[in-house]
Amino acid sequence: MGFSSFLGRVLFASLFILSAWQMFNEFDDTGGPIAKELIPKFTVLKRNLSSKLGVKTPDINVRSVIASIIFLKGVGGILFVLGSTFGSYLLLLYLGLSTPILYDFYNYRSNNPEYYLLLNDFIQSTALCGALLFFIEMKYSITRRQIRKKTPKAKTI
Repeated sequence: MGFSSFLGRVLFASLFILSAWQMFNEFDDTGGPIAKELIPKFTVLKRNLSSKLGVKTPDINVRSVIASIIFLKGVGGILFVLGSTFGSYLLLLYLGLSTPILYDFYNYRSNNPEYYLLLNDFIQSTALCGALLFFIEMKYSITRRQIRKKTPKAKTI
């Protein structure tokens, strides 16, 4: 089980690590190609939050957001491969913050073809969150089971 568990973690984390590596290589003064996709999404998010909350939202520096994404994906993926629950928490933080912003299917009508593409990616990211939560719970249940092992009692005559 040890090798197959490690292999599963490597395959799972490769999605995040390779994506972070690609974003790191494309990162420049403007933030890279992902910035062109994030700027309109953040504009819509700011407009929605301003209308719902009734307050002006602060400007968001997209370049620092992209640097944070690269950090969360890269470090979280590497720590996850090593079996750390902290790595899975970093990946959960990345998915929790980025999924509703990147895959904003709720801003489109269902007759728009982009709606189904975004909904599919949103559900896929939600499934990844579920896998990470499963990993975290399995790690905690294994530690609890080892702590609760009963020591053999001495037999009395």
